[in-house]
Amino acid sequence: MGLFVDRELVSLPFPEQLRRRLETLGPTYIKLGQILSLRRDILPRSVTDELTSLLSRLPPVPFDEIRAVIEEDLGVVLEGAFQTVDPVPLGSASIAQTHRAVTVEGEPVILKVVKPGIRELLWRDASLLKACGVVLQWVFSRYQPRRIIDEFFEYTLREIEMTWEADNAETFAANFKDMPDIVFPRVYRHLSGEQVLCMEYLAGRQPDPVSLSELSTDERERLLDLGAAAIIRMLYEDGFFHADLHPGNLMVLPGAKVGFVDLGMVGRLDPNLRTHLLFHFYCLIIEDYDNAARHLAAVAEHGPGSDVAGFRRAVKDLARRWRRAGSIPDFSLAMLILESIRLGARYRMYYPLEMVLMVKALVTYEGVGYMLDPGFNVAAVSQRHIGRILRQHFNPLRLLREALRGAPEMVDALVRLPLLVSEGLDLMERQGRRQPENPFAGLRGTVLGAACLVSGAILAGLHAPWPLWTAMLLAGIFLGLRRTS
Repeated sequence: MGLFVDRELVSLPFPEQLRRRLETLGPTYIKLGQILSLRRDILPRSVTDELTSLLSRLPPVPFDEIRAVIEEDLGVVLEGAFQTVDPVPLGSASIAQTHRAVTVEGEPVILKVVKPGIRELLWRDASLLKACGVVLQWVFSRYQPRRIIDEFFEYTLREIEMTWEADNAETFAANFKDMPDIVFPRVYRHLSGEQVLCMEYLAGRQPDPVSLSELSTDERERLLDLGAAAIIRMLYEDGFFHADLHPGNLMVLPGAKVGFVDLGMVGRLDPNLRTHLLFHFYCLIIEDYDNAARHLAAVAEHGPGSDVAGFRRAVKDLARRWRRAGSIPDFSLAMLILESIRLGARYRMYYPLEMVLMVKALVTYEGVGYMLDPGFNVAAVSQRHIGRILRQHFNPLRLLREALRGAPEMVDALVRLPLLVSEGLDLMERQGRRQPENPFAGLRGTVLGAACLVSGAILAGLHAPWPLWTAMLLAGIFLGLRRTS
């Protein structure tokens, strides 16, 4: 009870009270506060700004307890798997702490170990928080408390599974196998388990003004380009991205390479969302604010009383004001996207947490970019990489693959078409409707369009000359558009 009636806390402004109380309640609530700090699109800025200063380092667990977790999870004596394990942790967060180690083969590694008791604590708090979320949703529906609490558990409960982070690291490495200068730590599966993750130690430096000042101009430009390539590929090409990106999770490696660490929290963007966000980002770069607003509105979840037209007008006005704000360093594309998303709550239009996490990744990239080059132009650096993805998106071979995926359904529709037409005519007769002079007139464009698409796909599969199957595909698309227009 003292936590709630503490006179020192009661006298503080609400945002600071909230932060202090969350820190006092312990690891579960600190993680909740960290998720709340991301929700700048829903919560007041005074609250989210205060929560960004939540404790990120907590008192470490004694090494004897960490040793017990490692030995139980791996089923080995510590000295049988590692030459040495540094008992002093590199870091201690709310869920896990990390230690330097050396394998018996002499390879330097990082051990990330879930703190003992944290799983039970999280699950114990889960039922209470979810019950609170249901009640709070009735009172504060504008701030979407139930959504925020559900998102908190979706992400936090994954972070206590070290196998999840191991899978993430291997997925990133596979996605970037053609870009060796973008590095993710290798996972030692035989030395990892559900509560222990053993990863390659990346010998580099975190990006800060001092370390970056030692780089040459060419190295700076290379890092800027690599950063843009990595972030844009994660967000707009793969739809699988680092969702807890900040300078502490980035490494500048020898040879001007970029390393990503701490991969427990990832975001996923489904193809439809990814496409709209790609077009939205591109429209901002070329200053097409009308279409930028349209694509952003298309991916929002509409709440009761939502005002789509008003939201689009507000986003366009914001973008134009932002563009007139001044020099390039003052014009942050990431902050423009974030402020646009923030407008959504005012018009009862809500976005998934992945959208905010995506913006956080962009903000981090821009921040490091300005440290590398005060005159950094994020639009200019990004445009080439966005252009490459757009060219791939509209590549005829890709469009063909998409057409081939739907070929079985189109063939099935053609086979069933006579039966469907016959049943439709019988229904019209039974209802006493007058048959048209030519009952097939309205279907002719549809049939011809589908036939052209199927024929084009078949010809492409038979390696016919590309002008022939391309013409058939285009004819099918044109006929389909005529029919629907």
